[in-house]
Amino acid sequence: MSEIQKTTQEQGVFAYGEEIINYDIIRRIVDDNSSKPKPRKIVIKVHPDQRVVASVPHNATSEVIQEAMIKRARWIWESIVEFESQHEYVMPRQYVSGETQFYLGRRYVLKVIIDGEHASNVKLHRGKLTVKLKQVKGDRVSQVKTLLDKWYTRKANAIFHDRLHEMLTKATWVEGLPSFRIMAMKKQWGSCSTKGSLMLNPHLVKAPKECIDYVILHELCHIAEHNHSDKFWRLLTQVMPNWKEVKAKLDDMAELYLNE
Repeated sequence: MSEIQKTTQEQGVFAYGEEIINYDIIRRIVDDNSSKPKPRKIVIKVHPDQRVVASVPHNATSEVIQEAMIKRARWIWESIVEFESQHEYVMPRQYVSGETQFYLGRRYVLKVIIDGEHASNVKLHRGKLTVKLKQVKGDRVSQVKTLLDKWYTRKANAIFHDRLHEMLTKATWVEGLPSFRIMAMKKQWGSCSTKGSLMLNPHLVKAPKECIDYVILHELCHIAEHNHSDKFWRLLTQVMPNWKEVKAKLDDMAELYLNE
C-alpha cells in the first residue's frame, strides 16, 4: 500500500526549543564510473506538507547530518510554521472559470461554458481545460465536478494502462498482466491485494508521469514483497533508484492534486 504521506526509510530527529522535529534522510546515489565530482553538501528542504528532508552524500554519518540540521534549526522551524499557515488558504474548489486544474503535472485554467447547441463535454486545448454544459439543471458546481471526474477517470484508465505495460518491463518478477481498477481514495495513491490486483487513485493522473510510474512500481513490488520489509525497499530501489526524490515531488503536490 502506497500511503500519500509516507516517510522515507531512514529518519532523524532533533529538538528546537521545546519543539521536536523529525526529518527524512535521502542518501544520494553515486555512480562510481562518473567523472563528475562526488556530492559532499547536505541539502535541507522543508516541503509544503511540513515534511523536512535532508538530501545527503551516500556516506554521510548520522553525526554530520545531525550537526547540519541543528545549524539550520531556526530556518527549518520558521519554514514549517510558514507552510502550516499557508495550508489555511487551500480552499475547496468552486468549479468556476479561472480555477487551476492539474493534468500530468501541468497546471491548466478551467473554463466553464454554457452551450445549448452541443452536448456537455470536457476538452483540453491550448492550456485550458474547458467544460461545456448544454444546460444547467440544479447544482451547477455538481454538474461541472461530475463531468471533470468522469474525464479524469477516462484519462487515468488509458494512461495507467500505458504506464503499467511500461513498468512491467522493469518488474521482471511479475508474471502476466496484473488487473487493476480505478477508485478515488483520500489516503492512498494505490494498493495491491494479496492476489496481485492493483487499485489506483484517479487523482494520480494529475501528477507527472514519473510519479505515476513510482506508485505503479511501488504496488508491483508488493506482488513480490507483501509488506514494507527491507527486501521491499531494496527491490523498489533496484527498479527505481530515485524513488525517494520522485515520491517527495508527489508528496509536495498531494494536497492540491486531492483538493476537491
